[in-house]
Amino acid sequence: QVQLVESGGGLVQPGGSLRLSCAASGFIFSLYAMSWYRQAPGKERELVATITRNGGSTNHADSVKGRFTISRDNAKNTVYLQMNSLKSEDTAVYYCQAEFGRWGQGTQVTVSS
Repeated sequence: QVQLVESGGGLVQPGGSLRLSCAASGFIFSLYAMSWYRQAPGKERELVATITRNGGSTNHADSVKGRFTISRDNAKNTVYLQMNSLKSEDTAVYYCQAEFGRWGQGTQVTVSS
């Protein structure tokens, strides 16, 4: 019943931008903090950003601070990750996660010239 569906990934050149979306359903979205994680091949899944239930507080990994911004629209049951100034090292599958531990299927982001 719970669904988290990521979208917005793709191939982008270094320095470019993408906005990822995660559409949530099957639970009361506004009651839960949401996070974005990413996983590159052969590496551990790493936390990218977290946002509190009402969007009042966010945390971003040092590697993405100043470039990525997590946000949410509780009226749309959607959490976003705006990614600017993309680097090749940002290449990964990006996943959204609800506070209670459910993961989405992921969306591939590839940064390459």
